[in-house]
Amino acid sequence: MRAKNIAYFLLREAGIGLALVVLCIIFSIFAPRFASVANLTNIFTQISINTVIAVGMTFVILLGGIDLSVGSVLALCTVVAGLVITNEALPVPLAIVCAVLSSIAVGMACGFFNGFVTERWKIHSFIVTLGMLNIARGAALQISGSRTIFSFPSAFNQFGTETLFGMPYIFIIAVVLVLAGRFVLNRTVFGRMIFAIGNNEEAVRLSGHNPSLFKIAAFTLCGVTVGLAAIMYMLRLNISSPILGVGFELNAIAAVVIGGTSMSGGKGSMVGTFLGACIIGVLNNGLLLIGMGDFTRQMVTGAIIILAVIIDTYRAKISVQVAA
Repeated sequence: MRAKNIAYFLLREAGIGLALVVLCIIFSIFAPRFASVANLTNIFTQISINTVIAVGMTFVILLGGIDLSVGSVLALCTVVAGLVITNEALPVPLAIVCAVLSSIAVGMACGFFNGFVTERWKIHSFIVTLGMLNIARGAALQISGSRTIFSFPSAFNQFGTETLFGMPYIFIIAVVLVLAGRFVLNRTVFGRMIFAIGNNEEAVRLSGHNPSLFKIAAFTLCGVTVGLAAIMYMLRLNISSPILGVGFELNAIAAVVIGGTSMSGGKGSMVGTFLGACIIGVLNNGLLLIGMGDFTRQMVTGAIIILAVIIDTYRAKISVQVAA
């Protein structure tokens, strides 16, 4: 059994890690600035937000679901948090704490709504979250009056630029969240149930458990990570805006799928998701440095998602052979 587990690891995380190393070598050759300390720090900062969102997305995709609303929900969270943190009636420390809590609460509420509607009326999460995408975006525009919010407290802005041993604080937060997500998936009953439901929901139901509760919890958890990512986005750019987050769902899904999580559910890992987010970040940064435009980079990202899904079908077949 241990040999089979090692073989599956080599098939998944090790292969993704090797692809990341190869990408870094290629871009270091063709874009000399890529390997500079300043650029690496920039990459760490860029991948942080996508990593946090992808952590929550991993739980959802492991169930065989999907959340298309994360970008719009992030915009709504930033708007609510921005209005709170710029409220002059509140002392600065209290305003910052309330802003963080309000962002998480809004994300949690949206995630719970997605999960509850999906399970209560047995509607595919693709449709429900597509609806939430428009609801959250419209709410963000309505609440903010279609305006950008800025002038955050200096203490809040300063934290977003701080580093520890050259690592941005927001990247460290992202890594801690990845480790926490890995612990939940691998070491808790909740995590084991997520895998079990993704593999065979009916078997879980027949064993006396209620899969709907775990599904709603997974969507809610995804909303919480979006709320955290919204605060990190505010720390990075020092603004809140109802038009933020466009395309974030694509990057998060790409990170999860490239990281080896099966779109049909039941197979995947949090480490793989982190490596997938790193590949997306390195790819975007490297292509930019060699002079590739935004539109072309979007095309490349889309092509990589399709390629990752194709590879997943072959990986699933090989995994079955290894397990046998």
